Amino acid sequence: MTLIIHPHFHHRYTGVTRHVESVVPALVKDSGSETRVIGSGLSDGLPRITWPELLRRARSEPVVWHAHRNNELLAGMLLKLVGRQVRLVFTRHTSIAPSGFTRFIARGADALVSLTKQVADVIALPSTVISHGIDLTRFHPPEDRQKAWERLGQGGRLGIGVIGRIRKEKGQGDFLEAVRPLLPEHPEWQGVLVGLAKGADLDWVNGLRAGIEDRVTLAGEQSVIEPWYQGLTVLVHPSYAEGYSLVHVEAMASGCCVVASKLPYLDTLIEHGRTGFFFEPGDVKALRELLDMLMREPERAREVGRNAAEEARRRCGVEHEAHALEALYRTLVRR
Repeated sequence: MTLIIHPHFHHRYTGVTRHVESVVPALVKDSGSETRVIGSGLSDGLPRITWPELLRRARSEPVVWHAHRNNELLAGMLLKLVGRQVRLVFTRHTSIAPSGFTRFIARGADALVSLTKQVADVIALPSTVISHGIDLTRFHPPEDRQKAWERLGQGGRLGIGVIGRIRKEKGQGDFLEAVRPLLPEHPEWQGVLVGLAKGADLDWVNGLRAGIEDRVTLAGEQSVIEPWYQGLTVLVHPSYAEGYSLVHVEAMASGCCVVASKLPYLDTLIEHGRTGFFFEPGDVKALRELLDMLMREPERAREVGRNAAEEARRRCGVEHEAHALEALYRTLVRR
């Protein structure tokens, strides 16, 4: 039996964290391999391994070390010095061009995984495209979305907002500019930004919220994100670049109406007008027109959210990703 390790060497709760927390239980359930995590910042329910046990077993049995960040890949390279049967997998999570250092160490992996073809093209190294799946037992529509929103205590009857770390390239500024003139016309809607904001980013977003602080709140970083997806009626994702954002899929599975900047891979996931809506990145006017339509017609938003949830249940379960990863691991170990 092969030992699969997913390390997590990061202090913040990120999309990569959610990915590891979803795919590891799926690998445990569906594969014939033993899957563990090592590191910090993950939920307590995941199967773990200690460094002494890992080092002992790496000397005598096959180990696949699946890294998601540069520091994790470097640790895997050191582990490979201990065990001749250690194989390294490295997932590239972003479509932003990698640094020379990242590309250099990525060549040391036995296999690269890209989340989309765009990510594979950008890293410009041989890789296997395996998209993220999600745990559909965690992300699903609420029984009553209005009550779910009320439980969040943000005000208003309907929620509209952005989930993700707050910085300029994530597009929250475009959302605020688009929604500002709409809020006085739609008093039943309340805006929210869910995500970490600190330092210059916090000053930036607070400057943009000036005058509408009571209509667009800052909820901060949330380690338990499911209630926010279940409360929001419209989820805006105005980012300028992403590798493969889990936010789109999690929001769809939760029955949100997703309004997203049209990133290259999204047309394989969202059908404009049926399971979500697109606008060109940075096009505030187009975003405002979409939000105005949905805020005037909340039943349209609910209908699109229902369609999105059905599509996510059909295509986006984490089991598909787990099967593909398990096949990749088997191939590496047989080499």
